[in-house]
Amino acid sequence: MIQQLKDAQRKVVGTKQVLRGIEAGELKLVYIAHDADEFLKKKLLAACEAKGIPCDTAFTMSEIGKACAIQVGAASAGIIA
Repeated sequence: MIQQLKDAQRKVVGTKQVLRGIEAGELKLVYIAHDADEFLKKKLLAACEAKGIPCDTAFTMSEIGKACAIQVGAASAGIIA
């Protein structure tokens, strides 16, 4: 499933940008790292649930960061619809 994130032409990385994308209704899938801070995970999951956007929580911050081609871990990322 992380392959979708790697292959996506348009994506956002980082909690701030992902939350903006969720609120704007621009994202079709959100990845939330299972090792991210609990407060951030709850906030992201609640926002996704409110907008009906599916979430994948099967990956680590490191895996999400690598899938987005950045040198650091990322708590979240999203694929733009």
